[in-house]
Amino acid sequence: MADEIDYQVIGDDLQAVIITLDPGEAVFAEAGAMMFMREGITMATTLDPNARSGSLFDKLITGGKRVLAGDSFFVTLFGNESTRRADVAFAAPYPGKIMPLQLRDWGGTVMAQKDSFLCAARGVDISVAFTRKFGAGFFGGEGFILQKLQGDGLTFLHASGTLHAIDLVAGEQLRVDTGCLVAFQPSVQYDIQRVPGIKSALFGGEGLFFALMTGPGRVILQTLPFSRLADRIISASPRAGGRRREEGSMLGGIGALLDGDR
Repeated sequence: MADEIDYQVIGDDLQAVIITLDPGEAVFAEAGAMMFMREGITMATTLDPNARSGSLFDKLITGGKRVLAGDSFFVTLFGNESTRRADVAFAAPYPGKIMPLQLRDWGGTVMAQKDSFLCAARGVDISVAFTRKFGAGFFGGEGFILQKLQGDGLTFLHASGTLHAIDLVAGEQLRVDTGCLVAFQPSVQYDIQRVPGIKSALFGGEGLFFALMTGPGRVILQTLPFSRLADRIISASPRAGGRRREEGSMLGGIGALLDGDR
């Protein structure tokens, strides 16, 4: 059983989650995600946040799997060792949204993209899952490895842009840009479909492949993959070899010289 934690998500596009722990409760998070913690909260770096039985070798294997899934080798456990309720907060690493998931409402298991995990109540298990089909792993944008979140408690995901959930009925299909897929229930079948037509594939601007999701189950999408945002920033950066776009400037390049940007 996972700890029953209370939380509050703050902010709009640069969000953080404030978690209130009762005495004896704990939450674990990706290394470097902590924003603040009040008096009474203690932190410890561990390979086994849920204190499962197992040898040191098993724990090292678990840490290695976390690295494959995009997380750090160690996780940090934050526990309330005081006699009163206390807060600990975790901040997102880039602009986007934090989504709380109550795993018991998702059937106990959620498959998520790499790097999406932010924090979770103690008792939630995080492992890796491999895509069952070679094509999905090779062309699926997120590779062969997904995060597998299991348990009956709260976990918090973070993704870039705005998050949108879609429920699929049995047999219903949804084609998704591979970079926009954040998480889905294991009942949803995940495969890759080639963009039809040579012209659409080469000149459509949407890539060569879609993620094909087949219900039943729920799918979570993000509106702006961080890699897409990073590509736009790099392409617009003169220092990185890109060209500045003079949006809204009547002077264009002359204006850049006058304001000191060049």
